[in-house]
Amino acid sequence: MDAQPHATRSLAALAASVSGDAVGDASLACDSAATLETAGPASITLVDKADRLHLLAKCAAAAAVVPRGTGPIDRPTIEVDDVHAAFATIVELFRPQRIAAKVGVSPQASVDPTAVLGEGCEIHPCAVIGADVVLGDYVTVHSGGRIAAGCRVGSGSVVHAGAALYENTILGERVIVHANVVLGAHGFGYKVVAGRYELSAQLGWVEIGDDCEIGAGTTIDRGTYGPTTIGEGTKIDNLVMIAHNCRIGRHNMICSQVGVAGSTSTGDWVVMAGQVGVRDHVHIGDGAVLGARSGVSNDIPAKTTVLGEPAIELRERKLQLATMSKLPEMRKQLKAILERIAALETLSECGRQEAA
Repeated sequence: MDAQPHATRSLAALAASVSGDAVGDASLACDSAATLETAGPASITLVDKADRLHLLAKCAAAAAVVPRGTGPIDRPTIEVDDVHAAFATIVELFRPQRIAAKVGVSPQASVDPTAVLGEGCEIHPCAVIGADVVLGDYVTVHSGGRIAAGCRVGSGSVVHAGAALYENTILGERVIVHANVVLGAHGFGYKVVAGRYELSAQLGWVEIGDDCEIGAGTTIDRGTYGPTTIGEGTKIDNLVMIAHNCRIGRHNMICSQVGVAGSTSTGDWVVMAGQVGVRDHVHIGDGAVLGARSGVSNDIPAKTTVLGEPAIELRERKLQLATMSKLPEMRKQLKAILERIAALETLSECGRQEAA
């Protein structure tokens, strides 16, 4: 890959790099890749669906990556089978990812002499590796990352700046822990003793499965006596809170600002959209989808989509919302009916008086 950022490239060269077909002026030169909203007159942009091609009319881009079979349009294009994959390659041509220099174990890092480091580990300045820690091969701990005593980190995992793994935390292989994540903090569990709150037992730990990703600022609390677990392949967004004793299944997708209370469990392939709140001691079944801002207070069956507070099945929630949208008109109709009833009652009373 050419590592020169901002280099000008012809449409033909870009098409060749993504196994695409150039349509129109293949000699056209582009100097950047950008979205429809930000593209300049020498940029190449993308349109991922045919029904979005009309958006190009307001875009200044010189060319676009489009689905194969689109045909000639108002500017040159590159037709491909997978627009997003092709555009990602083009973006990297113009803006190559920065590759950090290998540092090995920095002398500015603090590594306990009892720690065991696998082959090819990268420990950056100001990282802290505690007693009896075991790191697999090719683990990276960035500056300010703190791996407390007794932790186990699987091969190929990355701990970014400022992340903290409390004692005995276990990471599988190829786990990505982003900046300022906290794994294994004490759970929010208290009992009242002599009129004061006293922290309950915090003897557990956190286990993260292989190929998980934990977003920046996320916190996952340790179990009370055993582990809080995150299943293989689960992806967790930024600013998520998972409480003590939770058991999250495999390949879950948990979006930003979700809060999961203690001792909750999920099956596999569960999706929780942004700002979902889940109460304690409930189970979310395999393949369930929790819509944005859902408030979950009961178990959710497998393959069920829910929405709202309290969270109910999506179809029922849509019916409720449709009914609510009609309330202003229904209020007017009710007022008119009441006025007619009042008028009829007045006429009836007048009739009785005349008859008397």
